[in-house]
Amino acid sequence: MRRFALCLALTALSATPAFAQAYQGNWSCRDASTNRVGILTLYGNVYGWASRTMGDTASGTGTVTPYQDGVGFNDGNLRANLSIQAARLIDDVNYGTALQLETADAIVMLCNPR
Repeated sequence: MRRFALCLALTALSATPAFAQAYQGNWSCRDASTNRVGILTLYGNVYGWASRTMGDTASGTGTVTPYQDGVGFNDGNLRANLSIQAARLIDDVNYGTALQLETADAIVMLCNPR
């Protein structure tokens, strides 16, 4: 019985990193008017944002803190210029998963896997 419990616990722990890495990759983002506004790239503890608008001050890089359901933005241009605090993984009908980018007050963008 102890072996079974140990095996079950090790299996559960080995799946934990998979949940944390589900947000990693390139995401095509749209704003509330469904216009494409840029590409968000998340890998490890860093992000990059490339806006479609030439000279946009939100473009750049920064660091993130991974959570079970997404990431929190620590610094960088998205945090400083657009006040984006978090990106949460949600279910999406067309793509399976999506990231919603949030400020303290509202959801400002929806990003799909690219």
